[in-house]
Amino acid sequence: MKGAFSLSRKTIHRSVCPLDCPDTCSLHVETENGKITNVTGNPDHPVTKGLICHKVRKMPERVNDPERILYPLKRVGSKGDFSFQRITWDEAYREMTQRFHHIISQFGANAILPYSFFGNMGIVNSEGMDRRFFNRLGSRKLARTICNAAGAEGYHWTMGKSAGIDPEDTVHSKLIVIWGCNLISTNLHQVVYANKARKNGAKIVVIDVHRNRTAKWADHFFQIKPGSDDVLAYGIIHLLIENGWTDTSFMDRYTEGFEALQQRVKEYTPEVVSEKTGLTIDEILKLSKMYGTISPTFIRIGNGLQHHVNGAAVTQAISSLPAITGQWGKLGGGALKGNSGYAEWNTEKLQRPDLHQNPEATTTNMNQLGRALLDDQNPIKALFVYNCNPAQVAPNQNLVRKGLLREDLFTVVHDLFLTDSCRYADIVLPATSHFENLDIYKSYWHLYVQLNEPTIEPMGECKSNFTLFKELAAHMGFDDACFQDTEEDMIRDGLDNPESPYLDGLTYETLRDQGWVKLNLNKSTSVPEKIHTPSGKIRLDHRFAPGEREAQVNSRFPLQLISGPNHQFINSTFSNQKSLQALEKPVVYIHPEDARIRNIESGKMVEVFNELGRVRMRAEVTEDVKESLIITQGLWWDDEENDRYSINHLTPDVLSDAGGGATFFNCFVDVKIYNNLPE
Repeated sequence: MKGAFSLSRKTIHRSVCPLDCPDTCSLHVETENGKITNVTGNPDHPVTKGLICHKVRKMPERVNDPERILYPLKRVGSKGDFSFQRITWDEAYREMTQRFHHIISQFGANAILPYSFFGNMGIVNSEGMDRRFFNRLGSRKLARTICNAAGAEGYHWTMGKSAGIDPEDTVHSKLIVIWGCNLISTNLHQVVYANKARKNGAKIVVIDVHRNRTAKWADHFFQIKPGSDDVLAYGIIHLLIENGWTDTSFMDRYTEGFEALQQRVKEYTPEVVSEKTGLTIDEILKLSKMYGTISPTFIRIGNGLQHHVNGAAVTQAISSLPAITGQWGKLGGGALKGNSGYAEWNTEKLQRPDLHQNPEATTTNMNQLGRALLDDQNPIKALFVYNCNPAQVAPNQNLVRKGLLREDLFTVVHDLFLTDSCRYADIVLPATSHFENLDIYKSYWHLYVQLNEPTIEPMGECKSNFTLFKELAAHMGFDDACFQDTEEDMIRDGLDNPESPYLDGLTYETLRDQGWVKLNLNKSTSVPEKIHTPSGKIRLDHRFAPGEREAQVNSRFPLQLISGPNHQFINSTFSNQKSLQALEKPVVYIHPEDARIRNIESGKMVEVFNELGRVRMRAEVTEDVKESLIITQGLWWDDEENDRYSINHLTPDVLSDAGGGATFFNCFVDVKIYNNLPE
């Protein structure tokens, strides 16, 4: 099918979902008179097959929302009060260039920090022209580690790169273990494949801390203590070895370091594992026997696991299991943490790191933004925010917002809406939606690369990240040839990677004509024949030692808070959309015993607090969570009228055991009835 076709007065366009979601769905976008009127799943795409989540079906509301920013704005009041006036793009560029030149002359380019993530997953608009601009500027560097850094380190140590099973093959699995992943809310098409496998006799197991939607759908649910996943994995390995449920011929050929692992797991007896995980010995024996005796088995390794202080150790331990039982290479066997390593763009051409001429540039970890903004010894004087909303997503929000309130900090935010981050901006710039951009997308789950062509013209005076940074480069006087590239040029640059056999033969023309192309995988380039470690073997000599479950719980903050994803939102995206807000309210789930000793009943307003801050929400008393654990879901934008603020006021900014990852779940709090009276 071509990129668009007409039905009477309406036109249906082929598009791609841009969100930070593994499914990366192919879309049909209906327009009428240049306006998006409907979004559905593309029935022709081999993974999407017409099915998309309700969030994306609401995209027309988001794109056409009357509260979208359509023109550049400049702050006229105090930081924090959303006081802006409309200005022209020329005025905005003049203000930015003057401020940047002044900061560079006084403090150096190291005082300018870009802050972004993957609010839009297209390579041109998330890691393309912006990277060229800040590299040429010589700015401070950002470690973009808020999401998957710790888990990536753990998986990479074992497997070499983010490369796992083709999810389409999981329809052939006989045991599907969903470990720390609420699939129904975060990976819808994996649920479809699991249901097909179940019809063919497969059993579905969920290991998680919360009896969520996915746990209730599964055949077996094992509810463990937060952060004890590495202990459970070692306990399973202990029993696999003890019962002879290992594949020694596979390990001899494809792995190294098993002897060291064998010694490590000796102490993880069912009794020890039961004490540390909260599972009964019978549950541990049952789970281990299923994994050891059913084949082929597939493990879907979740994202939340790595948001503990031992996130790398957890992922490393779990990712060893398929090798020990020889699941790799069997149709439907193996594991999947992420598959982004297959489609490796030519980042040297895309991002041009060679343009950065400041060897002394600081690297700031995005999880410690508050600390960086308040560091007088190595000051940040300008902050440029795009594809991200740090005033909601960054941990230790009180520190972050204290830094954002600095009057001597020049802050620019490029977004579709007046987010909470815009509250602190000096300049707010209107961003296009992805429906207004040309870009290329890969999935970090399935194996299809897709081209997204614009379906509507840019609304108002909105500009894409690509256009913004290209024009800003010109205003800064950067005359390097790379700033003359078009979006198409950059897509071609990204695809031009001779080092990747998976991109071999993939061209812009093919993507333009077909919409999507499956990566070039075959037996010789897939696990276990192709393993991306230095030795070419799966490493079982674990680098990251299992640690204690979390930091010590103290009597002042005896409850552990897990702040997971919301079914209606993706991080803070969509959480300002009224139709989705109406479907789910901000609540904290608490066990009946923890509620009883605090005199808390369902529906009561409570205050969740620790040494970092306080957040208020409604309580829901339920046995879906264990004692000493409370659960919230989603990032709700600030709502002063209803006294609602980011849950990340409570989360710490300490880093994970590897990769500099976020430790949102290493969060200890207490809860009390909120009576709105002074203490």
